[in-house]
Amino acid sequence: MDASRDGFGVALGGGGARGWCHVGVLRALEANGRSPGGAAGCSMGALVGAAWAAGKLEALEVWARGLTRAQVLSYVDLGLGQGGIVAGRAVWRILDHLEVPERIEDLDRPLVLLATDMETGREIWIADGDLRAAVRASIAIPGVFRPYRIEGRWLLDGGLTNPVPVSAVRALGFRRILGVNPNARGAQPLWTRPKGGGLWPHLAAPAVVARLPEALRGMFSPGAEEGPDDTAAPDYLQVISASIDMLTGYLCATRLAADPPDALLAAELGHIGVLELDRAAEAIDAGRALVEAGAAMLQRLDD
Repeated sequence: MDASRDGFGVALGGGGARGWCHVGVLRALEANGRSPGGAAGCSMGALVGAAWAAGKLEALEVWARGLTRAQVLSYVDLGLGQGGIVAGRAVWRILDHLEVPERIEDLDRPLVLLATDMETGREIWIADGDLRAAVRASIAIPGVFRPYRIEGRWLLDGGLTNPVPVSAVRALGFRRILGVNPNARGAQPLWTRPKGGGLWPHLAAPAVVARLPEALRGMFSPGAEEGPDDTAAPDYLQVISASIDMLTGYLCATRLAADPPDALLAAELGHIGVLELDRAAEAIDAGRALVEAGAAMLQRLDD
């Protein structure tokens, strides 16, 4: 994967629903005549990267913008056991809907997908083989999606070890690299109490909870512990999301400092929950705005 390539490559970070911003970034780059030659992605960056490398990005945008809360819930295959509360079979449904190739090596453009080996903690680069399985492994957010087994290894979210995979793009042979980080924080707190809405109350609907084993139903009752000021304790997904943001935020800063891209687009989308996939339009538009605002910086990719 080290042959020299013309143009630039793009490193697509994770972030769950925040990662929809990659669609806006890539679409805006193409509209400006500055399309990448290849990509590496982890978590949502793996899903968007797969669609882009297959020439199906426009179809993915149309599908994502049309997502409703009810449709998102229909993709959530809840169940207790095997290391997560969501099985993640929706990856196959989404990629089948887009009609992407079966194998990574059959994509139109070079792509590397990242996952994390649960046994060793090492990052795993997947550049060939079953595309759907690789994307499924890359999105395995701990505590939410079950780990996925490929070639004898249980794999977790690639963002745990390489949140914006610049090094994988460099290994593809690109001298110039654009990084896209959907998890930039700025002055935003890691967690604030939601003011209504969000996905969790809908997951806690009786019709959804009834599908769960009894031992798991208590997790879907946020607000059971209330203090004297009538403030509920953070719920399960809020704790998982904030914890991952803490760890990957530090790791991302460290890795980008050690191996910086030529240009970096950083989206502050912390107000979007990782599973609020129906907020795709908001994140996609934010990605387009990043490209417009970063026009001068992006000229570095042309040198």
